Amino acid sequence: MRKPITLLQQEARDGFLMLLPAICIIIVISLLPVLFTFVLSFTDTPLFNPTPQNFVGLKNYIDFLKSADFWASIWRTMYFTLVSVGLELLLGLGIALLIHAKPWGWKFLRASLIIPWAVPTIVNGAIWRWIYNADYGALNALLYSLGIIDHYQAWLTRPFTTMNLVILADIWHSVPFIALILQAALTTIPNVIEEAARVDGASAWQRFIYIRLPLLRPAILIALVVRTVEAFRVFDIIYVISQGGPAFGTVTISYLTYLESFTYGHLGSGSALSFLISAITIVMAIIYIRILYRPEAAR
Repeated sequence: MRKPITLLQQEARDGFLMLLPAICIIIVISLLPVLFTFVLSFTDTPLFNPTPQNFVGLKNYIDFLKSADFWASIWRTMYFTLVSVGLELLLGLGIALLIHAKPWGWKFLRASLIIPWAVPTIVNGAIWRWIYNADYGALNALLYSLGIIDHYQAWLTRPFTTMNLVILADIWHSVPFIALILQAALTTIPNVIEEAARVDGASAWQRFIYIRLPLLRPAILIALVVRTVEAFRVFDIIYVISQGGPAFGTVTISYLTYLESFTYGHLGSGSALSFLISAITIVMAIIYIRILYRPEAAR
């Protein structure tokens, strides 16, 4: 004898039926292309005939793990990620603390943070490419007018310099994201805790280290995971500013995937490279969570 369906079970079934169309759309748009790409990663399928063919097993993955170009792009990507995200966190935290202190004009500062963040990455890259231009760039004009340089420089002709200039452009675009997240988290910290610490004689630095920073850990975790994943997969700003040059000095792992798939026409190996990127970003996210996540702090 079947048990009668309770009201809660009926509501759960109705909710699932209402979500079913959205689930089907997500599967078709997201899951199926991922599965198709995963199948391609085990083949040597060319770009202009994207039907899976010539199964090669793990050859694409093994070839990349043995490739010097792959590891060079990994190190460039790691440098980009560590420097960019590290500086963004420090600057974002500083701006968040400044806004939280509510100095004169703090509302204008908070509102103005939206501007860099709202600019599309492609547009941001184009702006900074004009700034770095060797003939009419604003950077040359500023440094020349201040007497720091005596002639205009070609900033994008040296690999290390170009990489750091791309990082600067990325920082300008992404610092507001971290600053707004941390500023919102600061507003949730009860003033009573800091007032009690101040009465007990704790200095501003001690209150920051022992009160604010531990309570900001969940927000910092979110910001770091999101920005690390984005930075490790950086492509668009590099494509606009340097196109991987000079001398492949700014070819990150995502840019190498683009070259492998659409320039060299190796769709199978490009698909394998994209899954290697996914695996690395998942590992990095897990490391962040293991280091920063404290369940007892959320209680």
